This record gives sequence, structure tokens and C-alpha cells, in this order.
Amino acid sequence: MAKSPEAFRTISEAAEEIGVPQHVLRFWETKFSFIRPMKRAGGRRFYRPQDVKVLITLRRLLHDEGYTIKGVQKLYKEQGLRRLADPDASFAPAEDLPNGDIFSPSKPVGLSADAHARLVDALSAAEDAKARLDALLRRK
Repeated sequence: MAKSPEAFRTISEAAEEIGVPQHVLRFWETKFSFIRPMKRAGGRRFYRPQDVKVLITLRRLLHDEGYTIKGVQKLYKEQGLRRLADPDASFAPAEDLPNGDIFSPSKPVGLSADAHARLVDALSAAEDAKARLDALLRRK
């Protein structure tokens, strides 16, 4: 039986809903002052529905949009928790933030578009070579 949307979530339930391991939620608590789940006896964490909404946005910013921890902290400071609690909120693309606030794996900071393209090509060639070597090793 599924919990109601208003029910509190344990750390395992919250982690599963958000799509990250439990240790990531514990780590985020140390980096983001606005993540404060309720704690019961023995330190057991319970996440409110509002906490889960913030964590969903946090995961999207960090894992999908290329923000760094420092970049999300800056967003929180400038725009507040209410904005982070909106899973549908849109934010400036990570590439538009000043260097040092973000890391975007799709376009590493400090590389020209040409250098980035050459690195992507080299990585693809290396992956192809590895696949061929793996195939040869499987034949033996």
C-alpha cells in the first residue's frame, strides 16, 4: 500500500523517491543548511513532503543541470527555499553562472568548443578500442 503524499518519508523511502543513495542525502545535510529532516530517538530521519520537493529540485540541479554545491548554495542565498521547493522551477543554465560556481560536464570550464569536441572524439575512440579489446579477450 502506497503512502499518502502528505506522509513523512524515512531516509530509505526519500532516497528511493529522489533517485539517490541514502548516503547522498546524509552528505547533502552537511552541505546545505536548509535540509533539516526531523530526527526521532536514535537519530532516525523523517522527511516532510516539503523536504522531498526540495531534494528533488536539488538532485536535478546537481545531477542533471551541472550545478556545483557552491552554485546551489548561491541560488538558495539569492532566491530562497521557496524557489528550491518548486520541482518545476527553472533556473539559469549552469553555463551562464560565473566560473567557480558550477561545473558542467557537457562543456568543461576553460576549454574552447574545438578543444571540447576533440576530447569527446578522443574519448569515443578510446571507448571503441576498449570494446574491441574486450571482444578479443572474450574469444579466448
